[in-house]
Amino acid sequence: MYKLKTKETDNSVIEFIEQVEQPKKREDAYRLLDIFAETTGFEAAMWGPSIIGFGKYHYKYDSGHEGDAPLVGFSPRKAKISLYFATGDTEREHLLEKFGKHTTGKSCVYINKVADIDEEVLKELIKQSVLFLQERYPGK
Repeated sequence: MYKLKTKETDNSVIEFIEQVEQPKKREDAYRLLDIFAETTGFEAAMWGPSIIGFGKYHYKYDSGHEGDAPLVGFSPRKAKISLYFATGDTEREHLLEKFGKHTTGKSCVYINKVADIDEEVLKELIKQSVLFLQERYPGK
């Protein structure tokens, strides 16, 4: 049986950010913390050892797999900053066209630094992701 790896923890978000080695990346993490918190209205929480998440939802797939996940989040990783938004939302792709310098993976959007992106588009991506997930998975 599949065991969910990324769960909400009681670890300190601030302590995690303070452990980010690169000063500029640490500064960007604090900027993102402010933007995500202000935009969502949710308090930041650690998910697993390295994801800062905001809000949460409960999902259940047709396969029967279910669990909880943050509505949106980010992680200041060594190579790039990972941003977590809802996948499967076509509006996400339209917003990403105006976002600035980034790359995308299966479920992440990667940036080098906050200065590379349009912060207003980031706020729209956050709002859209939260709305999409709350509509798709009502209840939390």
